[in-house]
Amino acid sequence: MKENQEQIDLDQMRGFNRWMAGGYDTRMEGVEGKGAGMNMMSSRSNDNSSKLNSVFYAHAYHPIQAGSIDGTDILPHDNAVYRALLCSSAGLYDPLGDPNVIGEDPYCTVFVGHLSQLTTEDTLRKAMNKYGTVTNLRLVRHIVTGASQGYAFVEFESEREMRRAYEKAHHSVIDDSEIIVDYNRQQLMPGWIPRRLGGGLRGKKESGQLRFGGRERPFRAPLRPIPLDDLKRLGIPPPPEGNYMSRFEVSSPPRRKTDYADREDRHSRRRERRSSSRDHLHEPRRSVDNDDGSRKSHSRNYSERRSSRDQYNEREDNARKRDTDSHKRDRSSHDHERRSSYREQRSHKRHKHE
Repeated sequence: MKENQEQIDLDQMRGFNRWMAGGYDTRMEGVEGKGAGMNMMSSRSNDNSSKLNSVFYAHAYHPIQAGSIDGTDILPHDNAVYRALLCSSAGLYDPLGDPNVIGEDPYCTVFVGHLSQLTTEDTLRKAMNKYGTVTNLRLVRHIVTGASQGYAFVEFESEREMRRAYEKAHHSVIDDSEIIVDYNRQQLMPGWIPRRLGGGLRGKKESGQLRFGGRERPFRAPLRPIPLDDLKRLGIPPPPEGNYMSRFEVSSPPRRKTDYADREDRHSRRRERRSSSRDHLHEPRRSVDNDDGSRKSHSRNYSERRSSRDQYNEREDNARKRDTDSHKRDRSSHDHERRSSYREQRSHKRHKHE
């Protein structure tokens, strides 16, 4: 018993010596190492949580990438994606060779989906005229039955009106149906494959053929390592690391690419419009100047007429004055004659009485 107690005391003494020799620091370093690992794990978790709210959109279409939720798949996961990949690699689809494509400018055309079966061309045109002047409209119908397929293409008069409809008409309601609006991906998105060939965007969850990268269902920021070499080998654009967007942000439609000649023409047209507007602004000034000249001439004529009227009045006054003076002279002479005749009569009567 006593030997056991001595052994315990010896062990305690050895432990104390180890603690004094630096065992405490070693243990603390281990604790600090565990803390650093926890901090690293927490930073990774914060990074992952921030990525959960980050998305990115596809600017070019690739069937394998469109079938991936984060845009990092390197193998087709269903037969439809494989069919779209075959069509893309063999060049079986020509988006510019569709005879049913409407309009002349794809930059002024929007795609309208989720339309009601009751929506007609007139109803859709009336709804889209809120955002600009509709020049062309095509409601896609079944080739046999003529029923609406639930989507349409609408062309506006200008690209500005198209962008207004792209921003404001999305998720609006037509005939009790909430519609979606997107730009004309058939002609503006490189590598586009339609839904009937296994491509497209969106899809239904029940069918297991969801497509990502569009406006309604964008790619999520990847949480796993990105196989950059495999993506490069397949020609799939990699995710924009460090340049993700919020899920509440929407990418803008592609803009028209202009060369130097088009830019010069646009600048020349802009200068012509400015010069014409400047001339138009100067026209009222000229009219004002003309009005001032007419006013001056009118005032000059008025002053001349007034001076002539004053001269006439002065002549009339002078004539009236002369007439008055002559009348006074005549009256005074008549009075003088009367007085003289009266004197003569009195003097004659006086002489007669004498």
